[in-house]
Amino acid sequence: MVTNVTSFARSGLADFVIQRVSAVVLALYTLCLTGWFVTHANPDYAMVTGFFGSPAMKAFSTLALFSTIAHAWIGMWTVGTDYIRPHYFGSNATVFRLIYQGGCMFALFIYVLWGSAVIWRI
Repeated sequence: MVTNVTSFARSGLADFVIQRVSAVVLALYTLCLTGWFVTHANPDYAMVTGFFGSPAMKAFSTLALFSTIAHAWIGMWTVGTDYIRPHYFGSNATVFRLIYQGGCMFALFIYVLWGSAVIWRI
């Protein structure tokens, strides 16, 4: 049995709810972007930077960024705990799982730094 020390919310139900709420936020963000690009046939640089530079869009983009991080972490944690097990990796499964999760954390940390820089520098 894998302990949930590295899970996002330390509860299966909370992880389930976070996964679903983050999916809804990402769906709404996608609809917002799609709607804007459909209604603006030939956007130029000034229009796009004006749209993404507005405080509301910066806040929504930041929410979408953190929703992506939460959604991805829960999904990758689940994959890691489901498939990196002693049955497949022997007695070193815990070491492999921690390396995998550390790599995932590092990638998501870089994603937050990069995404925040892009969102807030426009």
